[in-house]
Amino acid sequence: MRRVLVVADHAHPFVYREGFPQGLPPVDLVLAAGDLPGSYLEFLASKLPVPVVYVHGNHENEYVTEDDRRIPPRGVVAAHGRVVEAAGLRVAGWGGVPRYRAGGKGQYSDREARWGLGRLAWKARRGVDILLTHAPPEGPHAGSDYAHRGCAEINRFMLRRRPRLVVHGHIHEYEGKKLEYADESSGARVINAYGYHVLEVPVVAAPAKAARP
Repeated sequence: MRRVLVVADHAHPFVYREGFPQGLPPVDLVLAAGDLPGSYLEFLASKLPVPVVYVHGNHENEYVTEDDRRIPPRGVVAAHGRVVEAAGLRVAGWGGVPRYRAGGKGQYSDREARWGLGRLAWKARRGVDILLTHAPPEGPHAGSDYAHRGCAEINRFMLRRRPRLVVHGHIHEYEGKKLEYADESSGARVINAYGYHVLEVPVVAAPAKAARP
């Protein structure tokens, strides 16, 4: 069993404080599902001696500013379009959301989703434990407005590769969505990571080599 801290969309005051991780049970892995400041990701990496794996959101604020340059956060693992191995779990990552306005960053067209998630499914042909995304799949967690709709290609990936757990962001508390549900088609447990949550995830295979930033 692995204990996983999942975070998304909100730098929660319980986490982003001087005394952290006091009060948090020991965790083996952090999964960040997008729209979190790069400084917050670096904070997590500095406070917890475990891999921090992230995908970007639609606001793409995961960068940090250094000497007037925007650079990726340090000490963390970028998973977008990749399969990474961390804490004995295989994690496939897909950041951003379906396009809802012209010229918006951190968004993708239907064609880009088909190509990108199809390529990710090929990389995940040996199987994955977790799919980490920013947008939700189509289903109970999809937002009621166009900008927060679900992504059908995420559902297609779930059917092809059958991850046991899907962790997403993008859907905030105002939607009144429940924390999790079981996807009937793929059997996946789907988690809305908004804020922070601690999950227990079983390890089926032998532990894999730890991820590196």
